[in-house]
Amino acid sequence: MRLILSKSHSAYHNLATEEYLLKNTRDDIFYLYINAPSIIVGRKQNTLSEINISYVTENKIPVVRRMSGGGAVFHDLGNLNFCFIIRNIEGIEAGFEKYTAPILEVLHEMGINAVLDGRNDLCIEGRKFSGNAKYLSEKSLLQHGTLLFTSALSDLSLALNPDKQKFTDKAVKSVASRVTNITEHLSVAIDLETFTQRIIEHILATFHQTEFYDLSAGDIASIEQLVTDKYSTWEWNYGSSPAYDYSKTIRTEGGTLTVSLIVKKGVIVKLNFTGDFFSKADVDDYEALFCKCPHNMECVKLLLEEFPPDNVFINIFSSDILKAMF
Repeated sequence: MRLILSKSHSAYHNLATEEYLLKNTRDDIFYLYINAPSIIVGRKQNTLSEINISYVTENKIPVVRRMSGGGAVFHDLGNLNFCFIIRNIEGIEAGFEKYTAPILEVLHEMGINAVLDGRNDLCIEGRKFSGNAKYLSEKSLLQHGTLLFTSALSDLSLALNPDKQKFTDKAVKSVASRVTNITEHLSVAIDLETFTQRIIEHILATFHQTEFYDLSAGDIASIEQLVTDKYSTWEWNYGSSPAYDYSKTIRTEGGTLTVSLIVKKGVIVKLNFTGDFFSKADVDDYEALFCKCPHNMECVKLLLEEFPPDNVFINIFSSDILKAMF
């Protein structure tokens, strides 16, 4: 097994690295990384329905889609992520026991009664500190998980606090869970670096013929290309969301405004403005301008600059349209 420690805190880079290692290497791999504040959504989730878009935009938090399923999670510099890539798998195992066991063993050695609880969570005293997911590709298994150590749990709550009433879709929903940091349960305080080292030592002792591996310049160039082509793109992180309906009502200076959308592959296919507002031009014609526009704030802003809403509505402005659409 190769043991790889990431030198990057970029969520784009680290998730791209997981895919690169899965698809371009032959060895079993244990990969550890820490991301700067970011939101990681599951492969089949509707990104906009999982995040607090206002908080994410204001704080410039990257939102990145991973290959595996499951729910949305918040990462920061107090969260350690681990990833097993195992070869020659005949079929995906239903459970998560095998590749969460090494983590639990480390915690047990530290005197923490941590357990695998429910489908894919690691918990301490009923409180979640780790979510896990998996992906199978050509007889290779990728299973990864989070480890909340000193994460800012208030930031987690704010970042993953969307208005569920705005969306109707078939995407997988994240389950709100009571969470905890591992540090809350330590009898003797240690830092994240020490905790990481204990995991590394346990992996080296448990998996024979494990050795450290540094990514080559060629590896890194390929990973950065994957970041550019996929993991940093709106098309992957938002446009890959399942089809969804969206509706939001706001009060404006010009009256009540409701925006209703049908979105497929991240692109608006139908939009309706309804409410008790007054208009000075045909609203139906204005609605049609939004079709084929990505449900993306920057794209909508550009459209509103080209076609200002105050030419159509009375006392309804671009800021109102944006507030209603996101």
